[in-house]
Amino acid sequence: MYCLGVLTVASDIEVLARFGRALADPIRCRILLALRQAPAYPADLADALGVSRTRLSNHLACLRDCGLVVTVPDGRRTLYELADERLGAALDDLRTAVVAVETDRTCPDADTKGCC
Repeated sequence: MYCLGVLTVASDIEVLARFGRALADPIRCRILLALRQAPAYPADLADALGVSRTRLSNHLACLRDCGLVVTVPDGRRTLYELADERLGAALDDLRTAVVAVETDRTCPDADTKGCC
């Protein structure tokens, strides 16, 4: 990693690791897919995804820390959106690249929940 003013530019490996960390949780995947459609307010996302606002807030913080979502002030509210429109295309590419998954298999290094 190297600094560029206030921002830090991550290496290719760090970027992929952050993306993988974000995608490792089904709720974060659902958030990213929802934001792929359109920016949203946290309360609306929580309702749409059927999760508590506290839980959603924790996942949004993770996605912000990973650099995948950004906040946009909107009066007294905060709107969330993908940090880059190319992330939507990347999510689409990932969804279509994996065409078959055996449901009784897990990744060798996965925790007890499996990798997906």
